[in-house]
Amino acid sequence: MILVGDSLAMVALGYESTTEITLEEMFHHSRAVSRGTKRSFLVGDMPFGSYQASPEDAARNAIRFIKEANVQAVKLEGGEHMGPAIEKVVGCGVPVLGHIGLTPQSVNVLGGFKVQGKTADSAQQLVKDALALQKAGCFAIVIEAVPSPIAEYITKQISIPTIGIGAGPHTSGQVLVTLDMLGVFDRFTPKFCRQYAQLASTCHNGLKKYIEDVRDQHKAQISSSQQEV
Repeated sequence: MILVGDSLAMVALGYESTTEITLEEMFHHSRAVSRGTKRSFLVGDMPFGSYQASPEDAARNAIRFIKEANVQAVKLEGGEHMGPAIEKVVGCGVPVLGHIGLTPQSVNVLGGFKVQGKTADSAQQLVKDALALQKAGCFAIVIEAVPSPIAEYITKQISIPTIGIGAGPHTSGQVLVTLDMLGVFDRFTPKFCRQYAQLASTCHNGLKKYIEDVRDQHKAQISSSQQEV
């Protein structure tokens, strides 16, 4: 499964947060990924404002995502309060990937990028959220920035797969932002993200060498021209 996440707002488009990206920008990038995808199940991340206002908005924009972005499913953030919207979208024939825990589109409400489920009450709410999303029809749930024991417990309590990001090793699957783990986006890296390469510095050094070569060639051409004269 490939998720075209709204994190591309920051790691690819230079926005300050995920809330700035538009539905049309998500369509553009999802279509690009779909052209390079042969076998993987492709999920498009519905951006902030495209589904929160009403279940009808959610369904309308989810259908657009399928038709205009060539994805096979959509992802929505939020817990049990998103149940009606998810039911509406699934009822229209669009598969939904849920997302609980740290939900970046709600970062202003959550008070920043903080681990969720650290208290007994918040952990219990996460369990309720997962059960509600399963009941609403999600085919899987992303669990982000949640203590490993809580993510493991949730995984055991539901019958659909869980996809962890910063939630320990006991979820059904794992996901990371590609440009984070490859070291392309160097402005900020989550603590839970291991970097498997440092491509930002590799690209920077490559460009420096190219500039040096161009300058050296220019100097050589000037020197050669002066000698010919």
